Amino acid sequence: MALKGATYTARPKRSSDGAVNARYKKKTQGSQAEEKLSQRLISDKLTAKKPADEQKAAQKTKGTAASKAAPQRPAAKKAPARRAVMATPQQAQRAKKDKSREPGRMRRERLRRDAAMRDRRRAVSRGVDTKVVLIALLTAVFVTGGLLLAAVRSEGTIDTQALSLIVLMAPLGLLTSLALPRVLPIDPLIMALTNFLCGVGVVVLYTVSPARGVKQASYYVLGLAAMIVISVLVSRKKRFKWLTLLAMVLGVAALILPLAFGEWSGGAKNWVSLPLLGSFQPSELVKLSLVLAMAYYFSAHRTVLQMMPAILFAGACLLLLMLQRDLGTALIYYATTLAMFYVACGNVPLTIVGLGGGVGAAVLGYKMFAHVKVRVAMWRNPWSDPLDKGYQIIQALLAIGSGGLFGVGLGQGTPEKIPAYYNDFIFAVICEQLGLVFGVLLLAVYVLLTLRGVTIINRSRRSFDMLLGCGVLTMLAIQTFMIVGGVIKMLPLTGVTMPFLSYGGSSLLSCLSMVGILHGIAARAQEDLEEDVLSIKG
Repeated sequence: MALKGATYTARPKRSSDGAVNARYKKKTQGSQAEEKLSQRLISDKLTAKKPADEQKAAQKTKGTAASKAAPQRPAAKKAPARRAVMATPQQAQRAKKDKSREPGRMRRERLRRDAAMRDRRRAVSRGVDTKVVLIALLTAVFVTGGLLLAAVRSEGTIDTQALSLIVLMAPLGLLTSLALPRVLPIDPLIMALTNFLCGVGVVVLYTVSPARGVKQASYYVLGLAAMIVISVLVSRKKRFKWLTLLAMVLGVAALILPLAFGEWSGGAKNWVSLPLLGSFQPSELVKLSLVLAMAYYFSAHRTVLQMMPAILFAGACLLLLMLQRDLGTALIYYATTLAMFYVACGNVPLTIVGLGGGVGAAVLGYKMFAHVKVRVAMWRNPWSDPLDKGYQIIQALLAIGSGGLFGVGLGQGTPEKIPAYYNDFIFAVICEQLGLVFGVLLLAVYVLLTLRGVTIINRSRRSFDMLLGCGVLTMLAIQTFMIVGGVIKMLPLTGVTMPFLSYGGSSLLSCLSMVGILHGIAARAQEDLEEDVLSIKG
């Protein structure tokens, strides 16, 4: 029933037929539009092609008419293909320069930047050269003055041997510090600091024992020769595999020699005497083999299993040193190996386990060896046996105290009262004669030498160079700390020598060889820096 006033409108159907019809209608409309578009494109192509066909036909008929009118000529031969001629290196370089020629403004900017970089390098070089010249001159003055005092010390006579040492030591120090770095891979600052330490050792030893001073000077010359050879070898050699294997074999063989031919001295059997080589300490020279093996295997192999050859070599060295009862050197070997292991892989848990193993080995050595118990007891209270077991450390402390701040004078005092004053207690002799101020200055020189080595390591691009330098610096630093701590009664005595100062050919040869390794690493780092500068310029 419809209401009044309402209009009726039919609603759209909602059946599915309507939706289907709409979709079909839309689809057919789209297909029709596509068909119309394709037909239009075909017609355009036909209309565009027709004039081109007519033009080709006209040219063909014209060509036939011309050929009938004129006689035919023989076809010309094709020219042979020319071969490509390769440019010479000079022509290629000239073309490259012409192609990459910069505009005037860009070229001026590049030249200004290069000049600024060159000025900065010259400023740094002048600063380093000034320090090196100053240290070299101070070393020459100290050596000359000290040996002159030793030469005129005897009344009425002049010691010509001391004068001959002046002629040898002073020019040699200046030559190796100032002239040698210009022709060989030598770091000037490290060389100057090393010459200062070696010069102090020769002068102090000569004032106490002239025979030992002369021998120390000859060992210094041999050590410089070994340093130069090793620096050139490290800077130029690219592969160290076979050299590392040879060093490992020779190292184990050298540590076996004292067990077979050595004699007991001071509670240890670490010296050997051979007919041609004389008396020497093999463990000092094997330090180079240890550092080289650790650096090679720790740099090329990152897992513990791949590092195992170097770890086994270090374990064999430690076992042989324990059999020799050379516990001080064994401690240096172990600490160096552990430090290089941590630097190489950064494995904190295994490093902590290694530290625990070192503490356990120290406790075991204390219980097994009687002389270790004696050294620990005298470290705790040397006055309990002042005339026998504690005599050595007591005399060393008295010598340091009697020297005061500025010492009793070069060649003065009573250093002969200290047993082993020429090797283990050379630092006490220096403090007695030259004072505590000079002793602190010596320790500062060791610190500067270490810091310079750290700078060289930081500039190294290769992990092998970095680990090799790290091992050398760690070994020198630990050895210096152990001997100075033992002399001033901060640590128990370990029986190791003080680098560059103590008397002995094995120790000085080993230390100068380590310095040669640092020189070679510095030269390789400088080559990498020059390559970077050239790449930036290019």
